[in-house]
Amino acid sequence: MMMTNKKILYFVNDADFFLSHRLPVARAAKREGFQVHVAGPPGENAHKITGAGFTFHPIPITRSGTKPWQELRTILSMYRLVCSIRPQIIHNVAMKAVLYGSLAARFAGAEAVVNALTGLGYVFISKSIKAHILRKCIMTGFGFAFQQKKHRLLLQNYDDPLLFLDAAVVKQEEIVIIRGSGVDMGVFIPTPEPEGDVTITMVSRMLWDKGVEEFVEAASNLRKQGVKARFVLVGDSDPGNPVAVPVSQLEEWASTGIVEWLGRCDDIPGIFAGSHIVCLPSYREGLPKVLIEAAACCRPIITNDVPGCREIVCNDDIGFLVPARDSVALRDKILALIENGELRRAMGRRGREKAVKEFSVEKIVSETLAIYGDLS
Repeated sequence: MMMTNKKILYFVNDADFFLSHRLPVARAAKREGFQVHVAGPPGENAHKITGAGFTFHPIPITRSGTKPWQELRTILSMYRLVCSIRPQIIHNVAMKAVLYGSLAARFAGAEAVVNALTGLGYVFISKSIKAHILRKCIMTGFGFAFQQKKHRLLLQNYDDPLLFLDAAVVKQEEIVIIRGSGVDMGVFIPTPEPEGDVTITMVSRMLWDKGVEEFVEAASNLRKQGVKARFVLVGDSDPGNPVAVPVSQLEEWASTGIVEWLGRCDDIPGIFAGSHIVCLPSYREGLPKVLIEAAACCRPIITNDVPGCREIVCNDDIGFLVPARDSVALRDKILALIENGELRRAMGRRGREKAVKEFSVEKIVSETLAIYGDLS
């Protein structure tokens, strides 16, 4: 049903993330008659948001800001924007935007709020005292901010709801599971395995919590055993993140020849076309889009048996699950796939079938629009 003369406002922490993970949903909302507004930090790619036909509003939000007066300034900016636009739906994406956007929405008396938590990150993974205190503060904030006239909390896996229900910050009927942001199956397409040595690739931000160290340790151990293969890291470090792997460390690993570090790359389909195996030994995820993309390209996956990752891989179907923080188990499964090309290709074929059936962008867009319809 066409929804005319309505406005939707997306609050985001990062313009690039919106473009890579939420653009198809926003375009679909526009086709359904919504005026689409996007608010986030100004950056070099913000012009692509206006180029897509949306209205972009720069706001001073950062992923890692810690100065209280700056954070209050951000919430006030968001509140003023809500009061100015008066959107029928506010869709907040990622943790800080979810918390601050929900607070702004509540103070402004917004009609409906959709909160999308794409992953819980360092604060919910770390066992440090600092992370424990931050977790308590964030959950307390969520408990207040989620009290909206109409509210939906979008989570990407079936483990995360327990955290919010146990903390009593949201009602069961407000939680909706939408598994990821979808993958364009016409962009991520099957390709034959490349010629030459088996290439094992990890595509991720270079964070300790993503399992970068375990990947490097597995590569080092296999090289010591005389196994001939390429190990490739793809992705930037993230200096604003407390668990970022320093660039100096990445350069040191690369200089020794244990791994190759390519840094940021925008041609991920090309990266997978040049790979035989894809690894992501992360400690926890919302739902890792990169693994769905790998499956869509017919590449077998090795990942950890943790929330988010096990939503995509069941052991021995499209890849292997290994215990978190276990470089020996990771090494053994990598070796098993290096030595068995038929198994790699069979897992890859099953991965493509699963990706098309369960994780296509069209499916995710349809599920999200249904929520907008329920709240309108």
